[in-house]
Amino acid sequence: MIALITGASSGIGRDMSIYLSNLGYDLILVSRDKNRLEETKKQCKTEVEIIPIDLSTRDNAFRLYELTKDKKIDLLVNGAGFGLFGNTWETDLGRELKMIDLNITSLHILTKLFLQDMIKRDSGRILNIASSAGFLSGPYLNTYYATKNYVAKWTMAIYEELRCNKSNVHISVLCPGPVDTNFNKVAGGSFTVKALSSEYVAKYAIDKCLKNKLIIIPGLSVRLGIFLNRFIPYKLSLMIVYKFQRGKVRKKDKNV
Repeated sequence: MIALITGASSGIGRDMSIYLSNLGYDLILVSRDKNRLEETKKQCKTEVEIIPIDLSTRDNAFRLYELTKDKKIDLLVNGAGFGLFGNTWETDLGRELKMIDLNITSLHILTKLFLQDMIKRDSGRILNIASSAGFLSGPYLNTYYATKNYVAKWTMAIYEELRCNKSNVHISVLCPGPVDTNFNKVAGGSFTVKALSSEYVAKYAIDKCLKNKLIIIPGLSVRLGIFLNRFIPYKLSLMIVYKFQRGKVRKKDKNV
């Protein structure tokens, strides 16, 4: 069995790689950071190939597929992504466009191309990493929330297409709440609530994916929060999310 994991140099992607190796999967690990990929490789027990490539450039997504399409990928994990805090008129447009290309465009390309191969052989799994943000609108982290809405809803639609066609290919979406990773450092903030460990989320997600669960949400409080959000007015939801995200940045500023 072979798993291809993007965003494998740190956080959830790294811990999924280690866990999948423990389950017996050979790995293809992808990230732009070669040194960190090498560190992840050292923690794995099975055969590991590393591919340092920047998927925020969409041409590199096609290149990655061409490099790996003949390897019969059993599990594709699309984990590469980042966020950016700030009001819309203040954040850097170039960085936002890179975020869209990484969080959406490259994920779309890889999912579609590998899905076509899996459909032909009628086997395989895809796990797309979204966020609990995929069920919300996110003032002050708005482009990130929008990208995760795309990932979550697009994955759900593919799931139904596969189900209706009685396919043996399966797709899942991981929608975690706060996780103790490098995300906030890159985005420019810090958590105001207790985060789940990356190791726990990675194991939970892989176990549920292998059981063909569609929507994977680690943590009872996050599942409850997403459920209750259905019953509150949009404007109240926006106020809550804005306060939560601004609090991350204020906390970071106080800790500097």
